Amino acid sequence: QDVALFLQEFNAPDIFMGVFAKSKCPRLTEICVGILGNMACFQDICMSISKDENLGQVLLQRLCDSDSPTLLETSRLLLTCLSQPEVANVWVERIRENPSVYDCVCFIMSSSTNVELLVKVGEVVDKLFDLDEELMLNWIKNGTCRSVGQSVDDSPEELPDFKIVPCILEAAKQVRSDNPEGLDVYMHILQLLTTVDEGIQAIVQAPDGGKETWSLLYDLVCHELCQSDDPPIIVQEQKTVLASILSVLSAMFASQTEQEYTKMRKSKLCFFLYNMPLIGSLIRILKYMEGCGKRSVDDSKEPEQQEPGRANINDEDFHLKILKDICCELLSNMLQDLTKENTLEGLHQGHLNEQTCSCAFQNLLPLYFASVESFLEVLREADQTLADNLEKRFPSLKV
Repeated sequence: QDVALFLQEFNAPDIFMGVFAKSKCPRLTEICVGILGNMACFQDICMSISKDENLGQVLLQRLCDSDSPTLLETSRLLLTCLSQPEVANVWVERIRENPSVYDCVCFIMSSSTNVELLVKVGEVVDKLFDLDEELMLNWIKNGTCRSVGQSVDDSPEELPDFKIVPCILEAAKQVRSDNPEGLDVYMHILQLLTTVDEGIQAIVQAPDGGKETWSLLYDLVCHELCQSDDPPIIVQEQKTVLASILSVLSAMFASQTEQEYTKMRKSKLCFFLYNMPLIGSLIRILKYMEGCGKRSVDDSKEPEQQEPGRANINDEDFHLKILKDICCELLSNMLQDLTKENTLEGLHQGHLNEQTCSCAFQNLLPLYFASVESFLEVLREADQTLADNLEKRFPSLKV
């Protein structure tokens, strides 16, 4: 902090402004932006930097830079400022008034292979959307728009007409293998989009009907996260990213069911409905959460023996409850729409059996009684013996 105050006393930000205007050395620009980012970690200095309108505009222009290290430092600086409540609104308003920021961010997300940069840019977008719903709505509806940061002379070729959802998906694909935290960030951005009707429509009314989004999320749940060969405690580690993914899937499922229900019921190969591996994965997540719940109860019996650095059990229970609620909602909707043919397919593939159905019923009842009852009627047509056994285990279904 003493170094930051010393730099501010000798007008370092003004010196850096001169560097940005005249230097053609990318490393020098990167270093200057990085030093500003370090200085912004302290509240008073962050307020001083943020209130300088000229410096703010110049820093936003750095997002149009072609140098990845400079982009990384610029994103880090923006995230630092957006994380300070006293100045966050200043930057949100500044970004809202500079449409070129949208173009630059979308271009980075859709074209960069630098995972560290993609994660940091994702954190900036996530913070922006969390802070300001109006800005998120503008970006959902946005196309290409030039502003201070990019002139026609600087870029003779027109940028593509960026849409926010494909850009987010492209970035998520880049980070999914190398950076679990980055994947968590991009899944949360998608979840934030589904909190407004315009965001859901942007996802499901894409040219491919939302299939790319569904396919990516489906693949993550069914083939990467919380797998059968993982220990049940894995759900504790992955609870936030799973909650985001399932929340988006649930919103997409509900939207598509509402819009295309009649047409979709006619197709046994419907893309959004009847993905039996997804139903099997949802039940496995619920089963793993039951194991985590028992462990939490056991741990809470001896609080004095817990390690000082261990997370608060109540916080863990809260996040698991959110995941369970989202999981149960999606599972109940999918079970309610199963046909006899789909159910027979699920029985044949092993996703549905007495054990998995019992786990599903245990978690869905009594809140989702209607969905369970509807599924049981279909199951009775497919496997009378299994349906009878389940009725014996859950007497409330006989009424």
